[in-house]
Amino acid sequence: MSTTARTATSRVEHGPRAPLSQTERLLAVFTYFLTVYKRTWRGSIIGRFLSPLFFLLAMGIGLGSLVNERVGGVDGLPYLQFVVPAIVATQTMWVAMGESTYQVLGYIKWNMGYHAMLATPMSVRDVLRGHFLAVAAHLTTATTIFMGVAALFGGFRSVAAVFCLPIAILTGMAFVTPIFAFTARQEGDNGFNILFRWVVTPLMLFSGTFFPVDQLPGWMQPIAWVTPLWHGVEACRDVATGTVSALPLAGHLLVLATYVAVGWWLAERSFARRLVP
Repeated sequence: MSTTARTATSRVEHGPRAPLSQTERLLAVFTYFLTVYKRTWRGSIIGRFLSPLFFLLAMGIGLGSLVNERVGGVDGLPYLQFVVPAIVATQTMWVAMGESTYQVLGYIKWNMGYHAMLATPMSVRDVLRGHFLAVAAHLTTATTIFMGVAALFGGFRSVAAVFCLPIAILTGMAFVTPIFAFTARQEGDNGFNILFRWVVTPLMLFSGTFFPVDQLPGWMQPIAWVTPLWHGVEACRDVATGTVSALPLAGHLLVLATYVAVGWWLAERSFARRLVP
């Protein structure tokens, strides 16, 4: 007489268990990164509070006072209110860089953390989804802190500036997913020096963060227009200053979403090629 094995209804019971659902696999990876972050969160929070504070004092107030005195601000705005929404987007690029380069290469090569995850029923997609969610949480925390500090200094002229938060997170993820793909193809950290010096720093300087891109030479402006940071800067500035128009905003968000989607696809392919025998 045949018997059918009973499937355990709880994961703490003995017996066969149903496979983990997609949500359970996502949360398992996310919880791991959250547990790791609990060891360093104090230093991280302090750094993410002091960094925007010093940046605002130097650029928004120090340099801003000179710009306001000499030319009366930028585009009819006090320089602080012109530059702060742009820095909201720019700082997510820097957070994305920090979370998508050395840490990711460490999990690939140095501590083999991804290999350990893939030794379980997790797939490459599960690992990426969980890690992307963890990075999105970092972006949310850093952006919220920055916006809170900036608001205390009068960096926003409209309450609509709260919509800078989701726009900035999307901007950050537009860097995260392609940089994950880039990192998965690196054997060492030499490529990161090129990325920081010749990609990220010029983007910060020439994507409209500190001055309008129409002040750039004509041949440089189209280069700025295709970068994710320019779209993030423009979208954040539009909503923060209350000058948003639906069609341009939709265009900026579409470009950012495209970067996220294409980067995600490349990251999955790069991770599978690197980590799966």
